[in-house]
Amino acid sequence: MNPLKRTPQTRQWVIVFAIALAVITYVDRVCISQASGDIQRDLNFSKEDMSLVFAAFTLAYGLFEIPCGWLGDKYGPRRMLLRVVLMWSVFTAATGWVWNWTSMVACRFLFGAGEAGCFPNLTKAFTIWLPKRERVRAQGLMWLSARWGGALTPLLVVWVLQFVSWRWAFGMFGLLGVVWAFVFYRWFRDDPREHPSMTPEELALLDDAEQNAHGNDDVPWKRLFTSPNVWLLWVPFFCMNYGWYFYITWLPTYLREARGVSLTKGAVLAGLPLLIGGLGSLFSGLVAGLVAKWLGSTVRARRTLAFTGLSGAAIMIVLSTRIASPTFAMVALGLASFANDLAMPVAWGTCMDVGGRFAGTLSGSMNMMGQLGGTLCPIAVAQILKYTGNNWIIAFWVAAAVYLVGAICWLFINPVTPLDEPLTESAYSRHN
Repeated sequence: MNPLKRTPQTRQWVIVFAIALAVITYVDRVCISQASGDIQRDLNFSKEDMSLVFAAFTLAYGLFEIPCGWLGDKYGPRRMLLRVVLMWSVFTAATGWVWNWTSMVACRFLFGAGEAGCFPNLTKAFTIWLPKRERVRAQGLMWLSARWGGALTPLLVVWVLQFVSWRWAFGMFGLLGVVWAFVFYRWFRDDPREHPSMTPEELALLDDAEQNAHGNDDVPWKRLFTSPNVWLLWVPFFCMNYGWYFYITWLPTYLREARGVSLTKGAVLAGLPLLIGGLGSLFSGLVAGLVAKWLGSTVRARRTLAFTGLSGAAIMIVLSTRIASPTFAMVALGLASFANDLAMPVAWGTCMDVGGRFAGTLSGSMNMMGQLGGTLCPIAVAQILKYTGNNWIIAFWVAAAVYLVGAICWLFINPVTPLDEPLTESAYSRHN
């Protein structure tokens, strides 16, 4: 018998906690898009009003990513994730208490500030608790769960709204994070060597990953903000989020207005892009190692998966506009989401390898740029519809063009050399 199989798998519980939190995260952020019709009616919001409500979350989420990622690097993800989850849970519930547009925007902004740092700090936890060979796969599982949580949310919201108003629904969803935070804080340790269930045998498998747990005051800020490699990582994530955020903001409205589907059928169809997209994350996480062996290089494998994914997303988005059937059009958008998510584990895996002990800061900066793309998407779509007479096809073509920009950037990214090392040929060969 393989002796590794007899080793207790305590570290795998970190992945379980990440999966559970990813689901809760997307339930809490996606529910507003499905409830947007009721919200607009009750509070008399226009499309432009609602686009700014959507954007308030992503703007705050992006602005607070770097500070929260840096604090996770400095003080550890345990305290930061407790703060993150409790704050966003409070403002998820508070969304049901708003009374006008200003209070809604303020509430969603604070909700976004609360969620900021969630995935950078989960990524930080992975760099501490998992050996390198398991990290991209863990990211794939986590993003699969996030997407599927978002995919099931429209149906969940429709079901909940049969019994309670949208105001009470937000209060119920807010409780989920509180339960997670309590259990996680009791179990997790910033240093796996301090966990009572970790054995010497399992610690030996971590390849000294726990060294990434140490706090730091020497983040190479100048290199972070001036490195062409970091900027090349930021731009594709901006492009990915611009294209993807349509699914959790305007997609239900598109299905009602442009495709003429009912609320219930729309909830089912709106979940397809997230459901199929999650499979893209899982597939990418599982095959990344195999592709690296096949191509003989981790660099080539990551570039290939990301470029194929983002260019494929552009093609499928355009194709969806040529399909008359709403169901088959949503399948095409689902395949676009699948292609988008081929790049997700690759991008976050790159943050873990390039960031190292600064993984929280680097991944926070990448996600910040992604959220700026997510902030721009609902506003841009609303303006495109306003000035083109509700021409949704133009909005889709713009998203496809943005995806192509991201795909091209991935051809030039070095996804393996740590941030605190120069991008020399020897460093490239050592880490590839």
